[in-house]
Amino acid sequence: MGCAGQASPCPIQQVRDAFPYGRRQHEALDALLDEITNGVVQPLAPADHDHERWTAWGQEHFGRSWYDVPFLWAESYFYRRLLGAVGYFGTGPWQRADPFAPFKQAELRGDAVEEELQALDALASVPAEERATALLHASLWGNRADLGFRVSAGEPAVADAAVPVLVSDDSATLWQLLPAGTSATVAVVADNAGRELIPDLVLIDHLLAHGHAERVVLHVKPYPYYVSDAMTADVVDSLRRLIEASGEAGRIGGRLWKAMAAGSLEVRTHPFFCAPLPYEEMPEDLRKECAGATLTILKGDLNYRRLVGDRLWHPTVPFAERTAYFPRAVAAFRTLKSDVIVGLEQGTLDSLQRSVAAWRTSGTHALIQVRP
Repeated sequence: MGCAGQASPCPIQQVRDAFPYGRRQHEALDALLDEITNGVVQPLAPADHDHERWTAWGQEHFGRSWYDVPFLWAESYFYRRLLGAVGYFGTGPWQRADPFAPFKQAELRGDAVEEELQALDALASVPAEERATALLHASLWGNRADLGFRVSAGEPAVADAAVPVLVSDDSATLWQLLPAGTSATVAVVADNAGRELIPDLVLIDHLLAHGHAERVVLHVKPYPYYVSDAMTADVVDSLRRLIEASGEAGRIGGRLWKAMAAGSLEVRTHPFFCAPLPYEEMPEDLRKECAGATLTILKGDLNYRRLVGDRLWHPTVPFAERTAYFPRAVAAFRTLKSDVIVGLEQGTLDSLQRSVAAWRTSGTHALIQVRP
């Protein structure tokens, strides 16, 4: 969470500094920080709209130190409490005001995004297969998307060229599931807004424009989660950023806007996406949605942990084994930022362990894993 250990900037202080909140919000944020640092996990107030839901999810954890509860649960509950502290769910003037919006907007309007959008012009004239690979890698690398947009850039360099940057690559299987001319429905579960969501949208445009999907459903968070997770408002902001751009980026934005109007691109959300639960426990309505999709693509590190189980598996445990419960074909796009990983070949694992000290968490390696 970046507060207790201060390994990264504390979201509480970031949010406090980014908005002219009043005394009530400042006191609530200070109390939350003190609780995390010195106290025990407190339940939501009985009047809170989701009190019963979190009581069920957290009954084993309330009254314990924040340091002693499962990390996945603590992360989710922390951001729920942060929203409560700033009045996001209340009836006052800060109702539904995204406390992370300034950070998302700064990234979306930054020079890096402008360069990446301009780089799309060069891709417009390359063969479709080559362009598809570049866009797939752009979506994979997320906030390092410029490495994927440029066909000539390839993958980011690491110290040992013998160690693959893509530790697992099932992209060929993905394209086999989505041949051109198919009537497929693809579900994409988004991760971050800004520099990650834009390449996701560009990839979605490619799937639709080249007949790899007849329909795409983009799933986003129902409320602010972590600092940069995407919501519907972030999708709209990203589409506007594309449309305002010149060249190929603007044309992509225009196609996506029309696709939403026509229903071939749909944005949806579900409370489960902010739940501290693994996908194995997804509710029946969401399970039916995934069962109805030809392929569900889960983006990012947190979705990966929820997909395979947030525990330290042996890295060679098969990805198909850990995702056997998923109702239909599933793919994971993920840069490695936590210790959880499955589906590696023993030779790849040996090379990584010999050559790269922090390969699991440094963000310098990535994977595309698919279970047909």
